[in-house]
Amino acid sequence: MSQDPAVAAPPLPGPVFFDRRELDLILRVYGRMVAQGEWRDYSVVGHKDFAEFAVFRRSGDAPAYRIEKRPALQTRQGQWAVIGDGGQVLRRGRDLAQVMRVFDARRFQVVD
Repeated sequence: MSQDPAVAAPPLPGPVFFDRRELDLILRVYGRMVAQGEWRDYSVVGHKDFAEFAVFRRSGDAPAYRIEKRPALQTRQGQWAVIGDGGQVLRRGRDLAQVMRVFDARRFQVVD
């Protein structure tokens, strides 16, 4: 007795992306930084294993910061990370709001 291959195959996972609540929190911080004149552009990309929100100081530059969501790391170090322009992980954790605090005005200032 053979099974139909279309029924037996598990569904293929789609790309990882941000849900509305997560994107709202990220865009609030982005809006604040744009209002302060620090950031000018952004991009959002959903990859197979992670989602990325990249912010730019100028449109043609490399990303100044990347906010990544990696669900595979949820049970280990946390699925959220803020990565600086040199690839350095600035903050990692399980709660997006806590990770985004790296951009709080009291703790974070851009130095030219």
